[in-house]
Amino acid sequence: MIATIDIARWYAGGEQADAVAAELDAGLQQAGFILVTGHGIDPELAAGVRAASRTFFSLPDDVKRRYSVPVGGHGWIAPGAEANAYAEGTETPPDLKESYSLGAETAVGDPEVDRIWFAPNVWPAEVAELQPLVNEYTAAVHQLADDLLALMAHALGLAENPFVALADRPTWTMNINHYPPVSVVGEPEPGQFRIGPHTDFGTVTILDREPGAGGLQVFSEADGWEDAPYDPAALTINIGDLLEYWSGRRWPSGRHRVLPPQPHAPEEDLISLIYFYEANYDALVTPLEPPVGRVPGLSPVTSSAFIKERLDAITVG
Repeated sequence: MIATIDIARWYAGGEQADAVAAELDAGLQQAGFILVTGHGIDPELAAGVRAASRTFFSLPDDVKRRYSVPVGGHGWIAPGAEANAYAEGTETPPDLKESYSLGAETAVGDPEVDRIWFAPNVWPAEVAELQPLVNEYTAAVHQLADDLLALMAHALGLAENPFVALADRPTWTMNINHYPPVSVVGEPEPGQFRIGPHTDFGTVTILDREPGAGGLQVFSEADGWEDAPYDPAALTINIGDLLEYWSGRRWPSGRHRVLPPQPHAPEEDLISLIYFYEANYDALVTPLEPPVGRVPGLSPVTSSAFIKERLDAITVG
């Protein structure tokens, strides 16, 4: 169901690039998800971020609370703060996770815009190694996100990549998600997930994940819910609602969920690194018309308004 794309073939150019663009288009039309190999991001870098994150998440709650922020903020987002299925209109118990959230700091000088989109990142004094590792990692995946958008524009036969202008100072968020074992979070309630069924909100999401029994599942109209394939050499990529809209709904925003701890693996403890890429906060995104797009007459949207509406929907309380 989910295609594997070797982006090194895109970097090689020529016929290789054209072929991989066609594979990407076909793959995204299936479920809005692909696996990407050949990206050149050092796996040791992700391993370092994960190890530093585990050090933070193992701190006592009263220490972590010094860095506590609401959903959408930069810092520690405690268990119980989010229910992602709310974005689909489904009321579920809160998601069984905690997160450390970071984002773009390229302030624009408008106090209200900067407060929402470009708030300074907060770094835990107890884990000094986290900041340099995350900074290096986010720089690498930011470049990959730009490369993916260029590949996508090529895949749709566009003469120019519109995201060169639409994402030259983009908003982005990185969530380090911790999915604790049952001994920490308790037995899951009926209908409770590590992350409830949802789609992401932005352009592309880049996921470095650990495989597990209570892991990622992806939805497609053809097959329903299925375990996402795992390849240690690949990053998992899905497109968000904003890119679905820009594509004229050619590519579906990848619907997914993370299962709760499973009865046969109750003490499984996982960490995912998730980079949500968006566009400039004031980017006017104009959907592609048929024959490239699938739906005619969709109105242009501003990136920040489009995403803020969805962020508000998943906040518990």
